[in-house]
Amino acid sequence: MILLGLDIPWGVLLGIKVAVLLTLLPLTALILGYVFLMKMMAHMQSRLGPMDPGGFHGWFQLIGDGIKFIQKEDVMPADADRKVFALAPMIILISTLVVYAVIPAGPRLVVEDLDVGIFFALAVSSISVIGVLMAGWSSSNKYALLGALRAAGQLIAYELPLVLAVVGVIVQAGTMSLQGIVGAQANGAIFGFDTLGNPFVLTQFVGFVLFLAAAQAELTQTPFDMPVAESELVTGYQVEYTGFRWLFFQMSEYATAFALAAIAATLFLGGWWVPGVEGTAADVLGPLVLFLKIMAVSFLIFWVRFTYPRFREDQLQTLAWKYLIPLSLLNILATGIFKVVF
Repeated sequence: MILLGLDIPWGVLLGIKVAVLLTLLPLTALILGYVFLMKMMAHMQSRLGPMDPGGFHGWFQLIGDGIKFIQKEDVMPADADRKVFALAPMIILISTLVVYAVIPAGPRLVVEDLDVGIFFALAVSSISVIGVLMAGWSSSNKYALLGALRAAGQLIAYELPLVLAVVGVIVQAGTMSLQGIVGAQANGAIFGFDTLGNPFVLTQFVGFVLFLAAAQAELTQTPFDMPVAESELVTGYQVEYTGFRWLFFQMSEYATAFALAAIAATLFLGGWWVPGVEGTAADVLGPLVLFLKIMAVSFLIFWVRFTYPRFREDQLQTLAWKYLIPLSLLNILATGIFKVVF
């Protein structure tokens, strides 16, 4: 196998890739938790608490929270299905981790460049709903079960606009490979002007908005946080989890937000591509460019989370079935027409 021009045995290369993936998950959770929850939103909402611990800009807040959760007692309900209860957060964590395997950070910086990369990413991310149902059912708690059932209904409803929003990009790019989609944007042109390529956010802006709305619901974040509504379900399917197991749910949430933002950045913003940068230079600069685009998309996701109130359950389902899905179908139709005509 070859990585950045170096001959590396297959086993060693696989080990490197696994180590990188295992590092990415807690790292992305740390970055998003620190930058958005502890800092940016604290500024936006004038919350002073996260700005104090550790001196400079409250840098110790997130580390202190992590130490606190690790020290907490691991409690299981007496009537819980212990094996399923323990396995549920790991299922969600693994489903998130696998998504990173197909997201390219450079011309050669990708764990596996699959021909059906975007299909694979969306498919494995859907496995998390199994973990949510396992958590709710095994907790032997009515609030947990109600939260899990709400989550299942919500995730199934919003999977459709999420996937349909991506179809327009696939039609325009002519490939399901994430690396190929980046290439289509890099080699495209806007009204004959090809210096900046053709970021699909310009032609697929409707799809971009639909993808972000569906991603918000997939993350069960406000205004789509019905499965964990504190005022109704006492945090829903997570209610019986404590300590590091509850921390796994939080890590999965932020890592999934990072992964969905990475997919959006790749599909609509050109991913790692930088105008005029190719080859090894793109492998060096690409991760930074992709990271900045991911943070921009994540800002939009978390901005919505801390801005709008929670939907009612009927409003949540109405938005998906009566508005987002029809709009996504119209977007596919328009994309197909323009693809044939132009």
